Amino acid sequence: MTTAVTPSATRRRAPAVPGRPARMRVLWLLLAAVLTALLGAASLVIGSREVPWTDVLAALQGSADNLNQAAVTKRIPRTVLALLAGAALGLAGAVMQGVTRNPLADPGILGVNMGASLAVAVGIAWFGMFSYTAFIWTAILGAAVTAVFVYAIGSLGRGGATPLKLALAGAATSAALVSFISAVVLPRADIAQSVRSWQIGGVGGAGFEGIGRMLPFLIAGAVICLLAARPLNSLALGDELAAGLGERVAVARAAAALGAVMLCGAVTAIAGPIGFVGLVVPHLCRLLIGVDHRWLLPFSALTGAALLTASDVAGRIIARPEELDVGIVTALVGAPFFIYIVRRQKVREL
Repeated sequence: MTTAVTPSATRRRAPAVPGRPARMRVLWLLLAAVLTALLGAASLVIGSREVPWTDVLAALQGSADNLNQAAVTKRIPRTVLALLAGAALGLAGAVMQGVTRNPLADPGILGVNMGASLAVAVGIAWFGMFSYTAFIWTAILGAAVTAVFVYAIGSLGRGGATPLKLALAGAATSAALVSFISAVVLPRADIAQSVRSWQIGGVGGAGFEGIGRMLPFLIAGAVICLLAARPLNSLALGDELAAGLGERVAVARAAAALGAVMLCGAVTAIAGPIGFVGLVVPHLCRLLIGVDHRWLLPFSALTGAALLTASDVAGRIIARPEELDVGIVTALVGAPFFIYIVRRQKVREL
């Protein structure tokens, strides 16, 4: 006796996603969590002055009786911001690459971070905007408009939104937006220096007030992105097959992109446009745990937090007693990696 399989049952069946054994994935997740915790601890110890663990523990308990403990007190919000921003950018990069099926997708390369930056610069220069909440909403709006614009430009012509066309559209848009930011800020000498410093991208000026205003947006964006894991697995098979599996392709793509835009906009509003984290992290994570987004997205968040925190610590060591902003360090790491990905002719799409 045979059992008939109805089309509706076929559409509801989740696609099988090749990947590593579950035990190896769990092991990699645990290792990433341990590495992230160790780097967070290193961020409290390492800086222009080394701080012994006794003073670190005292500062964590609220003490600020000497210079070492006062230094740790200032490093705590910096470390928290580096962890949160890295996790958000790593997660957003993985989602953007899944949505566009583009191995070159990254919030910086696609111009999303720079769109958020322009929106914030306009808000400060023209509308006297100075509250964290206003920064975040404005940055998210600017990121969303830029993302739609770049995708529309990259979709023109033959072949639709190919990886190379999207990368070129994003690079051209970013260059134009940088010029617009300069045009907006240069006439305003009172804000020019602070905007230029923020535009490099860094976590050194972090405070718990800004982190607290950013956190609800990060939580909302992360939840949206993680809920998009199964639809992203379907989209990886192609739009027609995803639709055959019962996915509403346009809705799934728009929802996942919304989560990524919220993450990018919120981070850019507080820390500035930090590039290349969302490019490097997902590629590394795919090598370790495979392409299943149910595992890839949380692993990308953990790895992104580790990478940005490590970059911040490296920036303090390289230029002692001065510091390199984390945006410069990630660019030094990410730019060669971007060139490597572009030159790999076999990587056309995900």
